[in-house]
Amino acid sequence: MERLLNIQIEKLPEGVYLATSEDLPGLVAQGRTITETLEIAQDVARKLIEARSGGDRQQLAGLQEIADRVDYQLIVSG
Repeated sequence: MERLLNIQIEKLPEGVYLATSEDLPGLVAQGRTITETLEIAQDVARKLIEARSGGDRQQLAGLQEIADRVDYQLIVSG
């Protein structure tokens, strides 16, 4: 089942990007680019959800299932 997860990405002074999520406590991912950070965050989120799906389901209750339409901010460099 796919779920919608809000994450926050910030650029650190060291030049790397850090992703965290208030929706999924414990999610922390760091990468050299936003794309790499998103890929790592997706993997970390998947593992956290798998680990929690057998135990504390209340932590997953806030995650929405993916609908037929999703708004997404596209980042374009130029």
